[in-house]
Amino acid sequence: MLVALHIRITLLTFVVLSLSAVTDGQERRAPKPTFSKGDTRGVFFDSLDEAFRDTRPTLATIRKASSAAAVAAMASSDAGEEEESTSAGGDWDKLIAPTSLEDEIKRLKLHYDEVVSTPGSFKGGGYQDARLDLSILATLFAIINDYSGEVRWKDQAAAARDLIARTAFNCKAGSAQVYNEAKLRKADLQDLVAGSGLANRDAEPDNDWSMIVDRSPLMEYAELLKDKLKQASRDKKSTEENAEQIRRDAQLLAMVGKVLTKEGLDDAEDDEYVMLSNNMSKAATAIATAIESNTYEIGPLVGAVTQSCDACHEQYR
Repeated sequence: MLVALHIRITLLTFVVLSLSAVTDGQERRAPKPTFSKGDTRGVFFDSLDEAFRDTRPTLATIRKASSAAAVAAMASSDAGEEEESTSAGGDWDKLIAPTSLEDEIKRLKLHYDEVVSTPGSFKGGGYQDARLDLSILATLFAIINDYSGEVRWKDQAAAARDLIARTAFNCKAGSAQVYNEAKLRKADLQDLVAGSGLANRDAEPDNDWSMIVDRSPLMEYAELLKDKLKQASRDKKSTEENAEQIRRDAQLLAMVGKVLTKEGLDDAEDDEYVMLSNNMSKAATAIATAIESNTYEIGPLVGAVTQSCDACHEQYR
């Protein structure tokens, strides 16, 4: 009994001492500060709504403002570009990144490999696909030839441009002769992409756009890019998932808009036509800019591209 009583007294003493320690610890803490309403007046807003001069913005208005700002920024940056740029690079580096040029050339090369597979399929309509692929490839190499920054194949771009453009113009029929020439371009593209280069590099240094491409395949290509943009940006989630593809296609579309106004192409001196082409190019560049700034509400910008394309196709082909 004495042992049990001793144990109880010991435990009770331990509990009392523990509670005293806790109490002492609480007493040593700084008391919670208190402020009167007058102390903070002029420092903090009474409510979040008072922090805005007008109505409190919603997420939708913020996203819309971001898209509008992208369009305004492009319009401002292009305000002084009524005349053709006289810089050595033609400002292509402001429209399209080197990686976008390289990736599109590789993509078109793979598609072209399938198009130029057998004489029968080529004659049966493959020559039309070959003409489109080659026309765009010639355009891309022409841009690389004028590009002010570092980009792959620049030292061979002029020669590739001329070889590919000549075959593109010949691909208006699926004859055996044209097929054999198209096969040679297939081999040239393989050499370029593989890194071995072209055997013949002789070419004029400057671009003669009238000898590089005509408007029809460029407009067809622009239509394809526009449809891809619409499909990839159906909603915010789709836009985020396809952001890199959207950025590249928008840059390519901006590039096409500028090429369409080059001297030697149909209606390049028509003011209204030039305005529509420039509007498409600016809207496409705004899309790429929005994606680069992680703005995925680009519906109004894609709509501006569609509007420019449709207005142009109603009058020009």
